[in-house]
Amino acid sequence: DLETYRTEPYAIAADVYSNPQHIGRGGWTWYTGAAGWLYRAALENILGFHKYGETLSISPSIPHDWKGFEIVYRYKTATYHIKIENPHGGSSAKIEADGVILSTNRIELADDGQTHSIRVILGDSAVEENRSDEAENQSTA
Repeated sequence: DLETYRTEPYAIAADVYSNPQHIGRGGWTWYTGAAGWLYRAALENILGFHKYGETLSISPSIPHDWKGFEIVYRYKTATYHIKIENPHGGSSAKIEADGVILSTNRIELADDGQTHSIRVILGDSAVEENRSDEAENQSTA
């Protein structure tokens, strides 16, 4: 229970008190490496954000009922606005980087001082609908 534990919900306590005066209260949350490992596990294994040298890979594994999330990532002088959309509860991902659909989930990072837009669409049907909408918009332009 939150009132008893009284620590950050995103950090793992190194100690949970057994003293009757403070029983169940968490403590020493930032004195272990556990908080960092929990953050990394969530970022990499749930949100699917992986950096390999000069390359970013995005492969989310989120619950079907999550409609999406956003990450703002700064790489040297560049900023990457990453938007994950999950309109139909899908699992496969298609990635669009600065308006170009990629054939892979890897994005080459650039130290160019620019702001980049990354859009990840989960679910094959959502990707096909998106492509149809884009084709229709281009034909009417």
